[in-house]
Amino acid sequence: MIIKPKVRGFVCVTAHPEGCAAHIQEWIDYVKAQAPISQGPKKVLVIGASTGYGLASRIAAAFGSNAATLGVFFERPSDEGRPATAGWYNTIAFTAAARAAGLYAKNLNGDAFSDEIKQKVIELIKADLGQVDLVVYSLASPRRTHPKTGATHKSVLKPVEAPYTNKTVDTDKGVVSQVTIEPASEQEVQDTIAVMGGEDWELWMNALSDAKLLAPGAQSVAYSYIGPEVTWAIYKNGTIGLAKNDLERAARNIDSLLKLNGGGRAFISVNKALVTQASSAIPVVPLYISILYKLMKAAGTHEGCIEQMYRLFATHMYNGHTPKFDEGGRVRIDDLEMRPEIQSAVQAIWPRVTTENLATETDIAGYRTEFLKLFGFGLPGVDYDARTEPHRPML
Repeated sequence: MIIKPKVRGFVCVTAHPEGCAAHIQEWIDYVKAQAPISQGPKKVLVIGASTGYGLASRIAAAFGSNAATLGVFFERPSDEGRPATAGWYNTIAFTAAARAAGLYAKNLNGDAFSDEIKQKVIELIKADLGQVDLVVYSLASPRRTHPKTGATHKSVLKPVEAPYTNKTVDTDKGVVSQVTIEPASEQEVQDTIAVMGGEDWELWMNALSDAKLLAPGAQSVAYSYIGPEVTWAIYKNGTIGLAKNDLERAARNIDSLLKLNGGGRAFISVNKALVTQASSAIPVVPLYISILYKLMKAAGTHEGCIEQMYRLFATHMYNGHTPKFDEGGRVRIDDLEMRPEIQSAVQAIWPRVTTENLATETDIAGYRTEFLKLFGFGLPGVDYDARTEPHRPML
């Protein structure tokens, strides 16, 4: 079939297999062009490994440190008349490249929140790897069925206590408008924490520890975002932020667990705002990212997922480095985003952005390009008018 992008709201419902492979190759080529990560991880479990920061972490570990990687994700294969999800194609491309380079790469597709998938991972590590020395927790899911209670929790992107009104942009139509978001109920807050908080990360790490699958000195990292004040009502102080506070609580508990295991550590890495499938769904944030991209590209400080993850590994976790923490015990690789001169420029541009000047005041074109690349579209060297086979078996 000939596969073209079909965008509905904040998601593209099609993905291109060759385009996804080209995108993965770009990330691999970037890592291979950097200095090798010395004293890096050798056996890595990535929970949430098929897109975004989790996928970038897997590529940085494999091609920067020759690590064996086991990826866990929940992606949909192709069916009649419909291509698979981008994460499905991404994983096939990564796995093929890793194995061609002589690296161990295996995958488990299923609900990472479930006890069943945890047990399958435990069995696979026992059989193939013995132990792991790095666990990356990078799940981004709208819902979670709790493995103990059976209850299904759904997350929401809402402010807390009071309605919030601010500018947003329809990235597809290029229309800037005001959006008002009603506050979350207490139940919605608790459901969001259940989905996006730290309980599942703790369950994973406790299960791996109990099975004696964590190598002495093993590290674990999960990802978060703080951002500028203009996004706080919907992010830092909203339902997502409360869930991220719970993620930090879990990090402290896991850090204590790992310190008893040969001096390991667990921490949160606060990353830069980027176009991802998750961030595209958050009101207000896409407009902020469009402004930020314009400013950081002009300053020569723009980074994508792969640049961020390589920098995290190369300058905080390995190469003889130890993490540099902020006052909250977090690593900040959003440091270039949060530079005062960048944020003051965002504040100056924000009030004057309109539908009419969106293309000149922001990098909305760059936002759209990056968004479509998430699904394998717009990559150089790919013939998007040619027929392609959407049915690809997982490797």
